[in-house]
Amino acid sequence: MSFAGVSVITDNELSPSTTSVTDAGAASGYHLLVVEGYSHTKRAPNGKGISSRPFMVGGHRWYIVYYPCGDVPGNADFISLYIVLHDDNIAKDVNVQCEFSFVDQVEWQNPAYIRGSETCIFSKRHPILGHGRFIRRGALEQSKNLKNDSFTIRCDIMVTEDLSRVAEVPLSGIFQHYNHLFQTKVGADVTFEVSGETIAAHRCVLAARSPVFMAELFGPMKEGAMSTAIQIQDMEANVFNAMLGYIYTDSLDPNLQMDGMEEDKQEEDYELDGVMWMQHLFVAADRYGLQRLKLICEEHLSEHMAVNSVMSTLALADQHQCRDLKEACVRFLRVQTIACLQSLITNDREHITRACPFCSKGARCQACFESVIDQIIATIR
Repeated sequence: MSFAGVSVITDNELSPSTTSVTDAGAASGYHLLVVEGYSHTKRAPNGKGISSRPFMVGGHRWYIVYYPCGDVPGNADFISLYIVLHDDNIAKDVNVQCEFSFVDQVEWQNPAYIRGSETCIFSKRHPILGHGRFIRRGALEQSKNLKNDSFTIRCDIMVTEDLSRVAEVPLSGIFQHYNHLFQTKVGADVTFEVSGETIAAHRCVLAARSPVFMAELFGPMKEGAMSTAIQIQDMEANVFNAMLGYIYTDSLDPNLQMDGMEEDKQEEDYELDGVMWMQHLFVAADRYGLQRLKLICEEHLSEHMAVNSVMSTLALADQHQCRDLKEACVRFLRVQTIACLQSLITNDREHITRACPFCSKGARCQACFESVIDQIIATIR
């Protein structure tokens, strides 16, 4: 992806030093939007947007609109982000694949991932597309993406129309090819039994990515692993599938966590199920030595903290010695009322117990519970 410039927002407006147009000179490129003094921008009224500098990608002029307090009243608790086609004369539709991410979320910036996303059509009648609910402000404020009251958004754009340019070297499709291999199971040579479901995979791919699979599939126990299906205990099939998908593609498909969830649930319960699913994936990543996936899960859990899940997340962080995740939980607890904390101590034993699905429901879960209580008491004091 070619660099298409940077815009810096300070004091609720675009910095004068970043007003010129930058041309990526390619059919794909990315622009960085740096928001300095976030606490000042969130004082803006709902519906007030701040525009980036214009930039060129794929022969077209674009700019980003950042709404600190949402674009419409229903999105007032969220940050809204939109990309706008700003050509002087839009003669025909422009087919684009685009993705907004925080600058450190490299998995969403992989060209193969972006190329696999939905194609958006920009036209004279519809020149703007984006996310009304990009991220809840409270989640941003609890995340690692907000540093020194500032954060950086990356907008990746791929224009897929024929621009009659000199042929460019195509982007690597290796992760798409590996994903196809995983989905079709062609040449699969190992099977797993997970929660009553049989899942096939390729031993060399798993071993190359996970030291645990390397030992299991090519170590002293390999004879048994080759002759029968490997039994995976204490893990749901959709969690194991998501982990294998990451192993093959080096990215996490956010839609996988929706598998098996009831669509008619209340939003709060739906979000709690999503957090619980990510907690299970976090444990799976730790179990198989997938450190990067573990950090991705940790970041997601830090950004989706809520009263009904903080206890179980804190128990998980304590159990797996994750200092950063534990600190995020404690920061969240510190801004809660004393009554809320006392209620958590009294009523949330179930959430803590549910966070330990991979240990016996006895002494170890009790130890997790007591450890979390100690953390909350320290916060109250």
